[in-house]
Formats: sequence, structure tokens, C-alpha cells
Amino acid sequence: MNRLDNKPLQERIGYLYKDEKLLFQALTHTSYANELGKGKHQSYERIEFLGDAVLEMVSSEYFYQTYPDKPEGDLTKMRAASVCEQALAITARDIGLGEHILFGRGEENTGGRQRDSILADVVEALIGSIYLDGGIEEAKAFIMRFVLNDLDRKQLFYDAKSILQERVQKDPNAVLSYRLVSESGPEHEKEFVCEALLGDKVIGRGSGHSKKQAQQHAAYEALRRQDW
Repeated sequence: MNRLDNKPLQERIGYLYKDEKLLFQALTHTSYANELGKGKHQSYERIEFLGDAVLEMVSSEYFYQTYPDKPEGDLTKMRAASVCEQALAITARDIGLGEHILFGRGEENTGGRQRDSILADVVEALIGSIYLDGGIEEAKAFIMRFVLNDLDRKQLFYDAKSILQERVQKDPNAVLSYRLVSESGPEHEKEFVCEALLGDKVIGRGSGHSKKQAQQHAAYEALRRQDW
């Protein structure tokens, strides 16, 4: 596919840019900007900074208005579950965002297109670019449609380890544990693979850039399968 053609993405999200340079920047990874000789300030990082603030404001208002009887602590937890790295990566995959990100050759070859942290950053950059191009109402419409949706699934992922532990504890003889299967990659970009075990049985497997994240993915996989 032609990654410079962003029309399919605009149609998918239901927003057409007046200034497509903003969308181009939101999709530009630092590695690609460096290959073009433009430096980090032409990548998505600055727009991501803005999008993060817009997302926090809109999501805070949503939970405040939707749950008038919830205390601040509960609202904070609900917001965190909805806009955490993994939840935003789910959003990115739902809209096929990864296929449009512009990477340098090195980052492309090391799997950046599938990395949750990058996908989450680009969702925030996309929000920032919509805000700059169309204002707060357009940014809010995107967030409501694609980020603050399917919250049960995102909450399940956020709390996967604790939810799995609670379900396992219903059987007093069951023992839940996690096992590190592999560890690869350079020190600053390690990839861990972990398995969730019920006794000796593998019930889930996941990967991530920390052991904790890999365990979270493994627990989520176990909850999704529920064949144990």
C-alpha cells in the first residue's frame, strides 16, 4: 500500500483534514523524520504532547458527567483503564492506524509497526492533529467514537491480572503463576514473552516490553480464551 496516501484512514475515522500536513506529521515516527533530515520536531512527538492533554480533558469530562455518584478515586481508575497504553493500542488496531505510520528502515525492521507504545503515541498524535485542524468538538467526536468505546474490553485488559486472580481463587486448590519464556532485543527495547499457568497448564501467553506488560497480555489472553 502507499503509506503516503492517507485518504483511506481519513474515511475510516470519518474526519477529512483541511491541512493534511498535520495528519502527515501525526503519522511520522522520529526515525522517518531523521531519514528525511528534518529532525525530531517534524515527527509526531510535539503533536502527541498536545493530543495527550486533549484526551485527558475529554475523558475526564466524560467520566465526571457519566458517573455522578463515583468518587474521585474510582473516576481516576476508570479513566486510566480507558486511556492507558494498551487501551490506545487497541484503538489503533481497530482503525488500522499502524499500517499508515511512517517509519525509518531500522524501526520498521525491528517491529515498530506492532509496538503498543508507538501505536498509543500515534493515537494521541492523531487526536492532537484533529484538534489543531478542526477544533475541540472534532477531537472530542473522535475520542468518543474510537477511544471511549468498548470500555468493558479495555477495562478487562487493564485489570486482567487481578481479574484472573479473582477467578482462579474461586477454586481453593488452584495455583496461578507466570513464567518468563523468552527475553530478546537490545537493552532499551527488550521484548519479553510470558505464560500464565494454572498449575502446570499454560492458559495464556503474551509479550511486551516489560515482564509486567507481558504478564498482563498473558492474563488477558487467558481471560479471552476461558478454556481452562
